[in-house]
Amino acid sequence: MAQAALDRRSRMFRSLRTRFRGALIQPGEDAYDETRRIWNGAVDRRPALIARCVDADDVVTALRFARDHALPISVRGGGHGVAGNAVYDDAVMIDLTLIKGVSVDPAKRQARAAAGVTWGEFDLATQRYGLATTGGTVSQVGISGLTLHGGFGHLLRKHGLTVDNLRAVELITAEGEQLRVDAQSEPELFWGLRGGGGNFGIATSFTYDLHPVGPLVLGGPVYWPIEQAAEVLRFLRDFAPAAPDELGIMLVAHQLPPLPFLPPEQYGKPALGLLLTWAGEVAEGIRVLTPLLHVASPLGNLVRPVPYRALQTLLDGAAAPGNGAYWRSVRLPQLSDSAIEVFVSLLDSLPTRLSFLTGWAISGAASRVAADATAVGEREVGFEIRLIAVWPPEDPAAGQHAAWVHEGWNRLRAHGNGRQYPTFLTDERLSGVRAAYQDGWARLVALKDRYDPGNVFRLNANIPPSSQSAEPTHHLVSSCTSPHTATNGVGSG
Repeated sequence: MAQAALDRRSRMFRSLRTRFRGALIQPGEDAYDETRRIWNGAVDRRPALIARCVDADDVVTALRFARDHALPISVRGGGHGVAGNAVYDDAVMIDLTLIKGVSVDPAKRQARAAAGVTWGEFDLATQRYGLATTGGTVSQVGISGLTLHGGFGHLLRKHGLTVDNLRAVELITAEGEQLRVDAQSEPELFWGLRGGGGNFGIATSFTYDLHPVGPLVLGGPVYWPIEQAAEVLRFLRDFAPAAPDELGIMLVAHQLPPLPFLPPEQYGKPALGLLLTWAGEVAEGIRVLTPLLHVASPLGNLVRPVPYRALQTLLDGAAAPGNGAYWRSVRLPQLSDSAIEVFVSLLDSLPTRLSFLTGWAISGAASRVAADATAVGEREVGFEIRLIAVWPPEDPAAGQHAAWVHEGWNRLRAHGNGRQYPTFLTDERLSGVRAAYQDGWARLVALKDRYDPGNVFRLNANIPPSSQSAEPTHHLVSSCTSPHTATNGVGSG
């Protein structure tokens, strides 16, 4: 950028400092490189300005400043989105991570949490009262992005998705208006916020219903060798749909790390794991789980009474920040023999020791919500499977690892139903985002037309307004430095 333009931009930012309570960080300043980094180490982008907001008024100020100066806007909550939508070149990053606070009303069984809160912080506040809601399974994940896109967690079969427990959102619109959105005040917008992502504004707080959970629950991982994976998955396809709602079932398949409850000769070998959570009476949980835990010959079983908060952190090590990552997900109405065959072959061909397959058994409360009740859409009984490639930041074969995801995804989706959960959208183009919302698409576009007709909030899995309904050539594709973009020809939503 020419020096004259840099000087003009510097004067613009100085004027903003007089109206902004938080921290404003420009390129070259202390903390810029640290603050622009997000969880996915493959994303290396340089925003024009990082606005670290401390309250909703700061968000309004930063938003209006960016709009007044025709600067694109990205929004950072937890920064865990694999596509890296939180940060973009030459944009104003509206950083919510300093907006903290959780207030719990144990009598009403509700919690109000600020947008910068992580699930670990949320669980810490609510578990003091033996309460929880369905939330992320990695403690560093922020509540904002996960909630707005649907929200999966260990309690989904008992208490539904995160959006099924959402009762209100405090939102800043594209015009800078501050709204409280709930089923009474703004029912249609509330519907759209429960799954439609950050397309309609910037959420600054969330109010959730809570449920008695813990502090101890029956849960933990159990692993089988890859040779027994097909047998276990065939058992699971019949067992999971009819299991009591109290049982949460998460699939985690990867090369085994050196864990003390596993045989040393299995370290580094691919294995199928189930991470189980029983949100009910322990003795009944043991009875229900016994048939599953005795399928074939497990390598190790760590299912036992544990603190709920400990269960919520078991995957933290697999999601350590700084590595490159890329994923795609598939909805399977059932685990057919052919789908199981593909799953096992993918487990046997993981591109790196850090990569894995994961997923959820979808049934119970999460599957009994009407398709038109939230923007998440259809909730049929089945399985969600995600392919996740993870690699060290210096790995020169990053593109090959991401290609493994695309090739495996294409193989698995031949057995799927063509749908996608919004929670796991990555870099799909418009057609892919539209496929995620199916019959709710027209309602979402109508909301976009009403609340963001200029598509101010477009650096996301974008739902464009009707005036921009054609498949876009997204300006972000050229600025995305993730290896999968160049290698696989896919761009941002």
